[in-house]
Amino acid sequence: MPMSRRIEIELTSKRDDGTWTWRAAGAREPKGVVEDSMVPAGTAVHAVVRAEVETDLDGTRVLSIALPKQKAEKSNTLQLLPNEKPFEAVTKQLSKKDRDNKRGRRDKKGPGAGKPSRPRFETPPEVPMRPKPKRLKAGRVHVDEVLAELPEAQRAIAEKVLQGGIPAVRAAVEEQNKQAVAEGKEKIPAEGLITMAEQLLPKLRVAEWRDRAEAANKIIADIDLRDLRSVVVASDDPVIARDETTRELATKLKSALTDRQKSELDNWLQDIRTAVEVGRVVRALKLSSQPPKAGVPFPPDLALQLAAATSASLTTDAPSERWITVLEAAAFSPIRTQVIPPRPADVVTADLTKTVTRLGVLMPQIAALYGVEVDPKAPAPRPLRVQRDPKNAKTAKPFKKGAPSSKKDDEAPTDTVSS
Repeated sequence: MPMSRRIEIELTSKRDDGTWTWRAAGAREPKGVVEDSMVPAGTAVHAVVRAEVETDLDGTRVLSIALPKQKAEKSNTLQLLPNEKPFEAVTKQLSKKDRDNKRGRRDKKGPGAGKPSRPRFETPPEVPMRPKPKRLKAGRVHVDEVLAELPEAQRAIAEKVLQGGIPAVRAAVEEQNKQAVAEGKEKIPAEGLITMAEQLLPKLRVAEWRDRAEAANKIIADIDLRDLRSVVVASDDPVIARDETTRELATKLKSALTDRQKSELDNWLQDIRTAVEVGRVVRALKLSSQPPKAGVPFPPDLALQLAAATSASLTTDAPSERWITVLEAAAFSPIRTQVIPPRPADVVTADLTKTVTRLGVLMPQIAALYGVEVDPKAPAPRPLRVQRDPKNAKTAKPFKKGAPSSKKDDEAPTDTVSS
């Protein structure tokens, strides 16, 4: 769990959008950004203030800022009294001690003494997340109307048609006939039931589509594109297209799909650009692998920008966990072959080697960087999914088949590295 602490920071500049950049007092480069509302009124650029910060794997975040306390002037004065003794100069010689040695002795008192400090990570600004699209939940208004018009004997067959079409009816008849033979009864004439199902199928298919189409039309601005596409594709079914009650609604949904695909594409590219600009490299990589429509070409200028940001984030002093997170996201991005870090990580763990080996087919340049031999016949890996325990977010385990996926799988732990 992250712990808060107080440090002195210097406000290095004020941006046009009202935000301030800051760095730890005495540091050389800015390390983060704070909102103007957190900075006390009247504070000037390069002012040193007291800040309460919180540090975790993502880096250091400023929680609050306060001006340093002014030292109170003492009301009492010290009176110097004359001394009759003759003045004698006092000399003092300090022994030379290395600060690093002092620090080393202090470190030896606790665990991890003598180990090199890990790189510090700064948290990039948060990027607003777009609301999740609504999934289609169709009713049964038109289907129930068709069922209500049927005789009682035909409703059971119609329900089977709705469940699985003619094959479902045929399978049900065969199962019922097997049971009849076992009980010594006569078989049900299958052909008559199949013919009845075929006659009911067009009405049921049109009714079912109308229920889905009208539900989609009610949430047309927020519906998931996958659901909207499925409804539009189904409208081309000859049975549905021939029905006069479906034509006007089908035309409206096709036009809405065209508009939504264009707006979703624009939003997708804008979200990637924004994530890159603020340093959310992992989020940008994951977004780039999830286009709103399959086969959409990735803009070359954005590809170069994202590839450069990804390569720059893979520094030699970054921990293996950082390399693993970035490589897992980059391997399924359209710019995976353009990610070329200058050197491998200084510390290579077994997990990092395992990741480089697993992703070698998709990123051979990374495998070569770490001296890992890639089998050209090896199948391409699939993205890892993380299963998190809601009671303990730190116990993240690789997703296994049959396990529920996490809703926060898109969260990226660290997006900017600094020494």
